[in-house]
Amino acid sequence: MVRSMKQAIISAFLGRLRDRFCEYQEPLGILGKLELMARIPGVAGAEVVYPYEVDPPEIMLGHLRRCNLEVSAVNVNIKADPLFVNGSLSSPDPRVRRKAVELIKGAKDYAKAVGAAQVTCCPLSDGYDYSFHTHYVRAWERMVEAVRESAAYLPEITLLMEYKPSETRVHCLLDSAARTLLLCAAVGRANLGVTLDVGHSLYGGETPAEALAHVAMSGHPYYVHINDNNGKWDWDLMAGTVNLWSYVELLFYLKEFGYDGWITSDTSPVRQDAVETFAFNVRFTERIWKWLDTVDRDFVRHHLEQHEFLPIMKRFEAALFQPAGTGAGTRP
Repeated sequence: MVRSMKQAIISAFLGRLRDRFCEYQEPLGILGKLELMARIPGVAGAEVVYPYEVDPPEIMLGHLRRCNLEVSAVNVNIKADPLFVNGSLSSPDPRVRRKAVELIKGAKDYAKAVGAAQVTCCPLSDGYDYSFHTHYVRAWERMVEAVRESAAYLPEITLLMEYKPSETRVHCLLDSAARTLLLCAAVGRANLGVTLDVGHSLYGGETPAEALAHVAMSGHPYYVHINDNNGKWDWDLMAGTVNLWSYVELLFYLKEFGYDGWITSDTSPVRQDAVETFAFNVRFTERIWKWLDTVDRDFVRHHLEQHEFLPIMKRFEAALFQPAGTGAGTRP
């Protein structure tokens, strides 16, 4: 049976983008970004960035109705304010931590107002750059305390913590799926979970499907950002364009765990047409998702359990490289 997908795009990527050297694309307000998004077949949701790229809830709801979109998640930005340059949730300054927590709470209020079920947060300024730069125990304890308070507020709204090995810090406190699960365990809230960004996982040396398996087995909620890179940096390339089999495996395991949440494009369309970039992401992901429903899953599970790689690859090979005219939907 083909399980339908819910695909979304992070709205920020449809406007002006910057790296250390250049600017790309035209600046757009949130309505302009949503209108572009609405042109992309298969996109049903927008992940919007709070508090910097949103309109008041009543206005945003009008935008969403006009564009026939939902909010997949509210992405709360706790790194852009200069106040957070030396940390946010783990800062030794209680005023800075208070500001970060209040932003997360505000994002939860906003999510509730626009009908979103979850808030995602990537605390990139929480970390360190040098040896003897931070007190690891106290920094962790402060983060646990701040996240616990944030998760407890509006418990019906899920809070998802997104990990990344580095940027803006040389070492981020939440640098892996395992470390983020440690945070979830320490906080002890059922509504706290993990945002698994494929590129962050690859860049951190993880196998995304394995990271997903551990997150799913933990019982904590989770959410997925899709993109790709070469393992050297978080390039936010189009999904599956570098690590194809890794991406197919991730989608396979999402199906194994019965994931029915949003799959959100966190892909940077610099030097490429933005609409075409995201149209590819959505179309390519949907094709793999549907193709995986034609695969003999019992066969794949059996050989996975036996640690047998070649039988699976031979079965996939026969399905993928068919003679012209035999039809892409032939069962492997």
